[in-house]
Amino acid sequence: MRWISAVAGLAVLAMTVGSILRNLVVTRGLGSALVRVLWRMTRWLLRRASAPLRGYEARDRFLAWLAPIVLLVMLWSWLAGLLLGYGLLMYGISGLSWTDSFREAGSSLFTLGFASSARSRLNVLDFVAAASGPVVIALQIAYLPTLYGAYNRRELEVTLLESRVSPPAWGPELLARQALVGTVDELRGLYEDWERLAADIGETHTNYPVLLSFRSPRPYRSWVVALIAVMDAAAMHISLAPTAATVPAARLMLRSGFTALRDIARVVHIPFDPDPRPDSPLRLTFEEYAEAVAHVQRAGFSLERSAAQSWPHFRGWRVNYENIAYELAHSTDAVPALWTGDRDFPSTPRAPQRPTDRRPQEPPVR
Repeated sequence: MRWISAVAGLAVLAMTVGSILRNLVVTRGLGSALVRVLWRMTRWLLRRASAPLRGYEARDRFLAWLAPIVLLVMLWSWLAGLLLGYGLLMYGISGLSWTDSFREAGSSLFTLGFASSARSRLNVLDFVAAASGPVVIALQIAYLPTLYGAYNRRELEVTLLESRVSPPAWGPELLARQALVGTVDELRGLYEDWERLAADIGETHTNYPVLLSFRSPRPYRSWVVALIAVMDAAAMHISLAPTAATVPAARLMLRSGFTALRDIARVVHIPFDPDPRPDSPLRLTFEEYAEAVAHVQRAGFSLERSAAQSWPHFRGWRVNYENIAYELAHSTDAVPALWTGDRDFPSTPRAPQRPTDRRPQEPPVR
């Protein structure tokens, strides 16, 4: 019985330490089954608690607690795993009872006691356990500045996007708003900024998947929805005006965007085709696309191709990211926005509200 306990303790310690290393130390986007289970359980509980609420804003307030709770539960799960592992191991290699073994493990793990001369065979294990607790807590504390640094970089660009298109962001409205104010050529800078941000998201959100659940400070902002909007705007821009000066920047942004989404998909196990055919079907219909083309044309966007002519080009770009983007918007319970797929909760896609034009009228020329 004691040998079985010792082997079980070593197995629990190996799994716990492996989870800690995969999440906090090894920067390869390895992920962890423990964290995925904790995330699903916490999300389910919060969704159940928010189910009676009406309106997306109330639901968003509940879901904002998802990432912080997962972080705390991760820490306590690791400490509980270490306590269980050391307790089983101490019981297996000593003559102590179950109660004394776990008291010894807890006292050492949380540095509340010290090794006793009467238990000299446990001295080494006591010292290792005493080092484990502070190391895990220190790693978690050092982990938070990295998380919030990546979060702040992401949300800065999402907030800046609000000056170009009201939340929730929508690609065609982004193009239309720039056409209305005569700043279409300025989209080059936006595409360049989001090319770099997409690469940053791909790196940070694969190494630290809990960032996927960190919500924006305002309910109708969402990093997933914003990224989809900028990618859709870039794909429409290339498809409708292939000779525009912003096309090279738009192409680079799109490639950076769907590369980042594919990196994230590998970590969170979203299936995708790494080399889709340009004529593969989309969940977005041609009728929806044609309405969007008419929308940007009414705003004054110069078209070089019609909706029918540009559709194969737009579809060839969107097929690279649509499925992954929709699944991420669904799994993160992002704000219901146009062209972002369905949600688990009852919702109607919300269109961005265009500000009222309050420019003073020019006096008539006499």
